[in-house]
Amino acid sequence: MSEYGIPLEVQKLVNLRDKNCVYCGIKFDDNSSTDKKSWEHIENDITKNTIDNICLSCISCNSSKSDKSLIDWIENSKYCKDKNITKFNVADVVRQHLD
Repeated sequence: MSEYGIPLEVQKLVNLRDKNCVYCGIKFDDNSSTDKKSWEHIENDITKNTIDNICLSCISCNSSKSDKSLIDWIENSKYCKDKNITKFNVADVVRQHLD
């Protein structure tokens, strides 16, 4: 179990799957203050630490989404409008939560 309560096997699988931010698609850059990867719960349920609810997003997207519901954040936030983040161009793991 990691310091975030995410099982190590889930972390391993998510790291293999998510090479870019699952929301905006930016390539992770650990030398950048905003493009670093961060652990994210797609649904805001910190007890649901499963492969289909844990993803990697950039710090900017994670911060913007915060505790908002996924659909509300994507459809109503200025951040998503400015970054052209829609339910049609997010990663598959996120899209599954929107269907």
